[in-house]
Amino acid sequence: MAERAGVDQVLGIDDTITRAAKGDRSAFAALIAQHYDFLYRTAYKWCGNREDAEDVAQDVCVKLATAIAGFDGRSAFTSWLYRIVLNAVRDRQRQGARRSRQVEALAHVSDAQMAPEQESATTQSQVWEAVRMLPERQRDAVLLVYGEDMSHAAAAVIMGVREATVSWYVHEAKKALKGLV
Repeated sequence: MAERAGVDQVLGIDDTITRAAKGDRSAFAALIAQHYDFLYRTAYKWCGNREDAEDVAQDVCVKLATAIAGFDGRSAFTSWLYRIVLNAVRDRQRQGARRSRQVEALAHVSDAQMAPEQESATTQSQVWEAVRMLPERQRDAVLLVYGEDMSHAAAAVIMGVREATVSWYVHEAKKALKGLV
């Protein structure tokens, strides 16, 4: 047991994470409380609406209860969480999740009805909706690099690919988006 604690310290694994992985309920609750906003915010960027983002965040919390034991500290905890959130979003999309209510509502609003500041927000919303329609890997790369303001190297760690691959995904996504937006 003392040997494992030493390994955790070398790997930089937070004590709360270690305790949660060993089944400490209060440590797990603290971990969820500390990272829930991050889970929700990340899910929202991928899903595009509050309801689906809440569902994904809740699914991740449930999955985290068993997955936490597999965290080995080779990457940052938040990078590891990103992967879990991305997988949960993909699972939800495969199950035929609802389309974004926000985008459907925009379809019923004409340009003449919008105030200038709404037009900018609408354009941004439409761009992100177009990003969500990209192939999975391109979408992930764009959302990490532009939505989360990550470097290509950081996005590569989360996606489990090389940095050059992330750059290629972003390049291909930009080409595809020119035709969509």
